Amino acid sequence: MGFISTIMGLFGFGFGITIGLLIGYFLFIYVQPTNVKEPHIRPLAEQDSDCLQRLLPEIPLWVKNPDFDRLDWLNRFVETMWPYLDKAICKTVKQIADPIIAEQIPKFKIDSVDFEELTLGSLPPTFQGMKVFSTDEKELIMELALKWAGNPNILVAVKAFGLKVTAQVLDLQVFALPRITLKPLVPSFPCFAKILVSLMEKPHVDFGLKLLGADVMSIPGLYTFVQEIVKEQVGNMYLWPKTLDVQIMDPARAMQRPVGILNVKVVRAMKLKKKDLLGASDPYVKLKLTDDKLPSKKTTVKHKNLNPEWNEEFSLVVKDPQSQSLDISVYDWEQVGTHDKMGINTVPLKDLISTPEEPKVLTLDLLKTLKPDDPQNEKSRGQIVLEVMYKPFTEEQQMPSAEDSLKQVEAAPEGTPDGGGLLVVIVHEAQDLEGKHHTNPSVRLIFKGEEKRTKTVKKNRDPRWDEEFQFMLDKPPTNDRMHIEVVSTSSRMGLRYPKESLGYVNIPLMDVVTNKRTNERYHLIDSKNGRLQVELQWRTAS
Repeated sequence: MGFISTIMGLFGFGFGITIGLLIGYFLFIYVQPTNVKEPHIRPLAEQDSDCLQRLLPEIPLWVKNPDFDRLDWLNRFVETMWPYLDKAICKTVKQIADPIIAEQIPKFKIDSVDFEELTLGSLPPTFQGMKVFSTDEKELIMELALKWAGNPNILVAVKAFGLKVTAQVLDLQVFALPRITLKPLVPSFPCFAKILVSLMEKPHVDFGLKLLGADVMSIPGLYTFVQEIVKEQVGNMYLWPKTLDVQIMDPARAMQRPVGILNVKVVRAMKLKKKDLLGASDPYVKLKLTDDKLPSKKTTVKHKNLNPEWNEEFSLVVKDPQSQSLDISVYDWEQVGTHDKMGINTVPLKDLISTPEEPKVLTLDLLKTLKPDDPQNEKSRGQIVLEVMYKPFTEEQQMPSAEDSLKQVEAAPEGTPDGGGLLVVIVHEAQDLEGKHHTNPSVRLIFKGEEKRTKTVKKNRDPRWDEEFQFMLDKPPTNDRMHIEVVSTSSRMGLRYPKESLGYVNIPLMDVVTNKRTNERYHLIDSKNGRLQVELQWRTAS
């Protein structure tokens, strides 16, 4: 009986599946719906905003905001170079991380930490747009809209107490809006001394994490917790106005500011060779620092003398003692024609800075060339004796850097409230203003209900005011904005539009409170090409 029941059960199961598949095929595949209408196709220009929002849920920033420029060329460049950038970046990461790991693992009794897999994947990041700020300071400010939905594979193996634990990061997504500032701009390659990076908003970071091959992020509640932790930690470190400072080169060297004085006393020369056919020689000495555009220092001419004594002193301004050298050249003066070179030599300043303010007497052989293996230098051309002393500037004597001078503003006047300060607004100039009926621009400032105006400049699209306004405040305006509007007025009788706006801008004041001074050129809203240069200063009593 049991055998028969089993046979009948299997038969019923197979029969039921067959009938179910036939009915499903007939209802959902074979029978076509009859109420389907032909789609109505319309151009995108005829669609309303709601329809476009559904069709294009993610509109690039360069479409929504005219201040952002397209970066198709940069995306194509990154896409082409990504396989090579991937290897170069991963190699650099390993070179940086390995010494740090080697230094830290003994503290935690870990045997080793190794990258078993490290690749950024085949999908490069894309840049949705870039905004460049124009300022009158020696800096370049850019904001990049970055999106990266990548497929990296980062596998880290940790060995401790005879056990091996692996952690793997997969499917990384990063959406960020970083502001990159290159400052100060300098005449030495790469033309900027420092990179400052800050985030203008909290980034979106999403990734998969596996421990021992198990997906940890699938644990209920852990995914949201990790997301919030990452946002908070990154925001606390780099959210504007906080910055990540990357020093590229020494600002003093980059700006080529004087750092010291080299005092040189040309004492005498000995056993010089005759250059004149009918007599001895008429020697004089030229001194010059390398990479210095100033003319050379010259001694007097000692006529018909092969062992001249000068005892003449000179002072040369030093800008980079690590790379500069003192070039010494001895010439034979000629009344007619070019002066013959009798010999040269050079003294690296880095050999002198170890003992500053200590005189050194140098006896140098005169050479034909500065090539160390040149056989022409084997011939004796005489010697020259110098007394040199390097004197570095003190901090009080050194010129302020561009970054320090940016922050130097006048102190607030007496009577300034404690904890408050004086907000100074200097309206410099505007460019490319254009009114529909007239262009007689003036600037109107509105802050905390108080309104101030500049003078009116008649019939001028590029006016200049250079007018200063002051607002006494009880506390720093960290969360406030200043409304500045350019207006055009006309006094002609019967004119239909005696007043019109040429554009406006709302300036957040957090930046000037942090940096003490800003001087930027703003694009005017509701203006085709108009720009306005405004300098802001936050003066406090301390």
